[in-house]
Amino acid sequence: MQMKMKLAVISAAVILAACGKKEEAPAPAAAPAPAAAPAADSLVVKIGHVGPTSGAIAHLGKDNENGAKMAIDELNAAGVKIGGKLAKFELLAEDDAADPKQGTAAAQKLIDAKVNGVVGHLNSGTTIPASSLYSQAGLPQVSPSATNPKYTRQGYKTTFRMVADDVHLGSTLGKYAVDTLKAKNVAVIDDRTAYGQGVADEFEKAVAAAGGKIVGREFTNDKATDFNAILTTLKGKKPDVVFFGGMDAVAGPMLKQMKQLGITAKFMGGDGICSSELPKLAGDGMSDDQVYCAEAGGVEGEEKVGMEKFRADFKAKFGSDVQVYAPYVYDAVKVMADAMVRAGSSDPAVYLPALAATNGYKGVTGTVSFDEKGDIKNGALTLMTYKGGARTTLAVIR
Repeated sequence: MQMKMKLAVISAAVILAACGKKEEAPAPAAAPAPAAAPAADSLVVKIGHVGPTSGAIAHLGKDNENGAKMAIDELNAAGVKIGGKLAKFELLAEDDAADPKQGTAAAQKLIDAKVNGVVGHLNSGTTIPASSLYSQAGLPQVSPSATNPKYTRQGYKTTFRMVADDVHLGSTLGKYAVDTLKAKNVAVIDDRTAYGQGVADEFEKAVAAAGGKIVGREFTNDKATDFNAILTTLKGKKPDVVFFGGMDAVAGPMLKQMKQLGITAKFMGGDGICSSELPKLAGDGMSDDQVYCAEAGGVEGEEKVGMEKFRADFKAKFGSDVQVYAPYVYDAVKVMADAMVRAGSSDPAVYLPALAATNGYKGVTGTVSFDEKGDIKNGALTLMTYKGGARTTLAVIR
């Protein structure tokens, strides 16, 4: 009997198999839903930013990048529309380590990513070679801080600058050294970069024009840490002022070594040394009213309210004080977006003429207007010194 039942079960199984019946397998997992396509009434706008976020002046590069992030966040919160479409702004940030080769590589990467515009680079030495690539791609480039005059004098239609150039910067500082600091003998050091050498050359010309005497010209590089040889040479010439064309990461150690060698001259430099980080980098090598510098930009009167609010908002957002250039990066992003809105398009070829025609944009750094070369019109300079480890404004000069 049991044998017959077993045979019946087996026979039933064979029949079911022959009919194609089998035990059902678990249902497969649902495929992931495809990413939502942008709505027909919206568009993505990619803004590239390049600065040195690694290396000796990474604190300046990060300061710039944060300025860009702040502007992007505010644009998205404001619900900006371009050509009737809601714009979603995205930041594509690249590091050039203040190195020209890495700078051009970063530029090409942004071009390949089809960004709609670029804010950067920080240094003249990276900004100038990258500008050629952006020009060939027809991509608008707004530098927040490159001051070498060559940048906007290459004949490119895509280059714009948010600050006064070295001609204004160096000549103002040179005149100030002779007329206000009463310097008769002046020594000059530069770091051989496009920025450092350029601003030092303009400073030297201005000192001579004002009746001062250049008693020595030495050079170093932007990664050096030992300056004893050149400082010892200059000490014997008894300068009243030592001017350094370069960045704060080099200026700080240089000030320390000047003190060690007993050099009591005033120390001057351009916007590259005019940072909130300099007192930390110089340590006890820096005393009150010893360092004089000029920041390429500045606001006066009612414009100060906007800048002070920006600085307070920046610190609340990122937990750090503005170094130097973040407000100019912030305004550069906003000016670029404003040109897109006015042109009704984020296409570089379409909004580029509107960007060039920018005239009277009210930013936190003041009123922004560009001349025919892409330079800021009526660029201001803020002369500063340091007291108690903090920057103190002496005057705003236009």
